[in-house]
Amino acid sequence: MKTAQAVVLLLFSLPSLEAPAQSAEPKTPSSKPPNIVFILADDLGFGDVACYNPASKIPTPHLDKLAATGMQFLDAHSPATVCSPTRLSLLTGRHSFRWKGGGRVFVGIGGPCQIEDGRLTLPQMLRNRGYATAAVGKWHVGLTFLDKQGNPITRKSHPDVKGMKRIGLVDFSRPIPDGPVNRGFDSFFGTACCPTTDTLYSYIVDDKIPNPPTKRSDKRKLPRHFYSLDCRGGMQSDDFDHEEVDMVFLKKSQEFLRNHVGTTPDKPFFLYHAMQAVHLPSFPAKQFQGKTKSGPHGDFIFEADFVVGELMKTLKKLGVADDTLVLFSSDNGPETPTVWHMRKEYQHDGSRPWRGVKREVWEGGHRVPLIAHWPGHIEAGARSDQTISLVDMMATLGAITGCALPDSAAEDSFDFKNVLLGKDDGKPVREFTMQASWQGLSIRHGKWKYLEKPYKKRRKGKWVQSFLLPDTAPGHKGQLYDLEADPGETTNLYFKNPEMAKMLGEKLIQNKEAGRSAPERSLNR
Repeated sequence: MKTAQAVVLLLFSLPSLEAPAQSAEPKTPSSKPPNIVFILADDLGFGDVACYNPASKIPTPHLDKLAATGMQFLDAHSPATVCSPTRLSLLTGRHSFRWKGGGRVFVGIGGPCQIEDGRLTLPQMLRNRGYATAAVGKWHVGLTFLDKQGNPITRKSHPDVKGMKRIGLVDFSRPIPDGPVNRGFDSFFGTACCPTTDTLYSYIVDDKIPNPPTKRSDKRKLPRHFYSLDCRGGMQSDDFDHEEVDMVFLKKSQEFLRNHVGTTPDKPFFLYHAMQAVHLPSFPAKQFQGKTKSGPHGDFIFEADFVVGELMKTLKKLGVADDTLVLFSSDNGPETPTVWHMRKEYQHDGSRPWRGVKREVWEGGHRVPLIAHWPGHIEAGARSDQTISLVDMMATLGAITGCALPDSAAEDSFDFKNVLLGKDDGKPVREFTMQASWQGLSIRHGKWKYLEKPYKKRRKGKWVQSFLLPDTAPGHKGQLYDLEADPGETTNLYFKNPEMAKMLGEKLIQNKEAGRSAPERSLNR
């Protein structure tokens, strides 16, 4: 376990990437809004990207270049510490804990869609502004499949049919009524849930699966290693290859870009590219296997970096790179067994320099890379230590594109437009920032971080045991950490600073019960 002092030194030793000799001054956006590409990696940790972690064992040249020619956020967070809740918050600008069951993670043909019909979403906001909107990749916010009678297939409707057997009830000729194309996207190509994990191994095109699953998946034909054990048995279509998923997603995103620019070049576009990489199982495409010295998961991270590079090359080739705002981030921190094995086998730490992993409310569970790139508008080589959350994307992109948000939407989303455009006045955009996890909620206020639940040791096991720390405040009812002095969250100050613990605890409850944390917008429109 690193000392708090060592972690502090590490934070200030993040590499200073060389920027172009002459970087353009940020410009005021023109009347034509920018194209937008949002790339979301899966389970990619803060320490998995070389420009965030000088001790990384995995090359990420394309992400490093994106950061060197754009803005790198050092204090960015996913709204939650697992897949579905983060995506729900990203697409709505509203924290997942405000929905009943908002912390649920969908599997297989799980539904219904967590986003209710009629709610303004990020893609719908942009579509209202005249954008073409496309989603490629992992959806994972829930959607509903219907049986031959046209009835939704749910746990309640078919309580005796479980797991992959429920897939046999689906009438694949019937459209999905609550998928991405019903929630603001013009088009969709991707999967219902985790592409290579969650029992339905088929591609959805818009609102149907044109090539339904016909056979059981055969895991014996797939690589077997420490990073492959998360692949569940399921039903599989004959055009689905577990090792090529991200290459298929890349091809479909490139097709969208080429078709759009070729047919409607004057119409702005929003592309949401949600990778499979680097969620377990780590099945890198064959062209990346053995390309790093860090095993299958290292190869998978290398593939994710390649995808970013290829999308950037496509934008440049089409002549729209300078007119496109590209954002890259991850939905939460790295997976527990991944971190354990990568530390042991390859001396690579996807959580470095933070405590915690996926599902945990400590920093490693939700502090994520966030890079923004927009030539001529975002200064090359810029860095920001503003505390920002992916829930802020809706208000930020709304401000950049000139979209007016009603108070009934994006209730937890803050506007970071000025930070992106180099007009940061030094004041925090967010006074308070919240995260959701299985450990309950946490709230940040400057250097202070409060966790609403006491520290409890989890079940035994080699993975879990390696992350345990001593309880430094026995009998506490919450956890308080000073991230400036103790970024490793090693010392609970609940009893040493009861006034701060009390204030943050009360503010957490207030934000939760108020139904929103962002300022009201009605009077500002």
